Amino acid sequence: MALKLNIKLDLKKVPKGARIAIAVAPAVIIAILFVVLVYMPKTKEVKKLNADISKQENEIATNKTKAAKLDILKIENDKLTKKLKELQEKLPEEGGISTLIQQLSEIALKSDIDILTWRPEAKKAHPSGIVEEIPFSLTITGTYHNLGSFFSSLTTLNRIVNLSDIQLRDPKAQKEEALLSISLKATTFSAVKEKGK
Repeated sequence: MALKLNIKLDLKKVPKGARIAIAVAPAVIIAILFVVLVYMPKTKEVKKLNADISKQENEIATNKTKAAKLDILKIENDKLTKKLKELQEKLPEEGGISTLIQQLSEIALKSDIDILTWRPEAKKAHPSGIVEEIPFSLTITGTYHNLGSFFSSLTTLNRIVNLSDIQLRDPKAQKEEALLSISLKATTFSAVKEKGK
């Protein structure tokens, strides 16, 4: 025996609130599914992408600032390179001592003084560790004005020369002017050779 169920739904008999709920329910379910399955994941992705964009914009702004400073830094680097070359001329390596001796001889000749003795001393390491001291002792004679001219001309050298332990000996009268005899210690410097060179 088969049972037949014959259910007829008459919507006119369903209450008005239930009919509205039945009509709206599919749209609400679709909206909820859209929000949960599509909108919320996309919103998270958009937030992540916006954060990445913001980070990249900050990096771009930082790099633009650095790029703007690059020209200034290049100019400054050129100035420092020129300054370094000038300073290296004043601190040549040890081989430049013969040039210094020649320059001092020329200055002495122009100043009309005599270099009686020239005694090199042992090279010493400077406390800075950057340069070495190359001392030598000198004895020179000449008139007061000629010696002044000699010392003044030393300042025009393109090399650093420090004078110390200056001792004035008894002047000797010669013609109208007295000849002064001076012994002194002069120290020049040379750049320390870099290891591996």
